[in-house]
Amino acid sequence: MSLHSSLKTKSGALNQHRNVLTRAERVESLTSKDAFDPKKDTPLGLVKVSSRKAIVKKKPSKAAAAAAASEDGDS
Repeated sequence: MSLHSSLKTKSGALNQHRNVLTRAERVESLTSKDAFDPKKDTPLGLVKVSSRKAIVKKKPSKAAAAAAASEDGDS
């Protein structure tokens, strides 16, 4: 019997960016920012922690850079 396509998992599913952090991850993030003291504060009702993914821009290829330079020189 085959597996339905909607039930299949992606190959890198565990390594993908997640918007929602687990409680342990939020405690770790807040502790590093000195916004949470594990000895004094309770882990229930934690504040929201934004999880931003850094977007890295691709560098232009040498051919594209040379073409752009030649266009600027002609004008």
